[in-house]
Amino acid sequence: MHTAQCSFLPVIEQNLLSSFPWDLREREMSFMMMNYEVDHQRIKTNGIWMHVAEKGTGPLVLLIHGFPQFWYAWRHQINFLADKGYHVVAPDLRGYGDSDSPLSPSSYSMMHIVGDLIGLIDHFGQQKAYVVGHDWGAVAGWYLSLFRPDRVMGLVTLTVPYYPRSPTTKTIPSIQKVYGDGCHVIQFQEPGRAERAFARYDYTTVMKKFFLITDKMIAPPDMEIIDFLETKWSLPPWLTEEDIQVYAEKFEESGFTGAFNYYRAMDLTWELLAPWQGSKITVPVKFIVGNKEFGFQSGGVKDFVEGDEFKSLVPDLEVVVIDGHHFIQEENHQEVSNHILSFLGKHPMDQ
Repeated sequence: MHTAQCSFLPVIEQNLLSSFPWDLREREMSFMMMNYEVDHQRIKTNGIWMHVAEKGTGPLVLLIHGFPQFWYAWRHQINFLADKGYHVVAPDLRGYGDSDSPLSPSSYSMMHIVGDLIGLIDHFGQQKAYVVGHDWGAVAGWYLSLFRPDRVMGLVTLTVPYYPRSPTTKTIPSIQKVYGDGCHVIQFQEPGRAERAFARYDYTTVMKKFFLITDKMIAPPDMEIIDFLETKWSLPPWLTEEDIQVYAEKFEESGFTGAFNYYRAMDLTWELLAPWQGSKITVPVKFIVGNKEFGFQSGGVKDFVEGDEFKSLVPDLEVVVIDGHHFIQEENHQEVSNHILSFLGKHPMDQ
């Protein structure tokens, strides 16, 4: 979960891997994901193998997930957009799902992530793609549009706006100064710390803690963020126990270290972004945020996205506020899908 506000280690006993209950859960999860009738493949891009789920034919649409998710986060949009005449590709970002997970945090700068996505566009033989991103996927979409606007037909971002780079202060010290050591971004910095804390819980519990967040990700002093997050056993209508299990099983395979490495590379990204200091996002953009997103009302996000600074950074911008919390492409999937489709229609690929 990315914000400018504020894993388990992937080790599984061999006897557990070969046991019948594990095989049964694997088959159940595979059956659930097959119900979404998508094709799967692994593509070589930017020196790694990246897994993608895809469906449909037509103009290319990349759907980029955030933390703690993988391609399955877009299950509703994949089918919807494919049925409307688009070639929809939802990758597992590096470090997630069935994509490669480099060990070093230095392999997770936004230059690396954007390089992976450019390789995907190249693989499918397209000059341009529509890009839709949520959370860290939104960050990736912003920087893909900043670095290579020639490859982006239009951008839809969910929950995370485009913030200007500070010319003097790195990202992590800035966040720490404002939100303190209890912020999840700060707690994810030290290799092994979050992994050890998360390992005190089963994967299902971890997923529920994150998917049902309604408040800021800031723990009290001397408390780990995973301990602070409430465990709610009653799920909302948009999320099923089966959905939770799909996510839990996938992270049980991959661990969380790859996902944490995005946070651990934030200062490296800040350093590498210096040549783009003061640059604007020039592609057409629709920004969608839930009115119950943590920090939206009280954390200054509302004032920023509805104010002049955001529009000066992103001149061709449409801001949409809908009902929902953080995972709005799942919670309010039909409205989000409709907004994406209307944006694509306003910016046809052949214009």
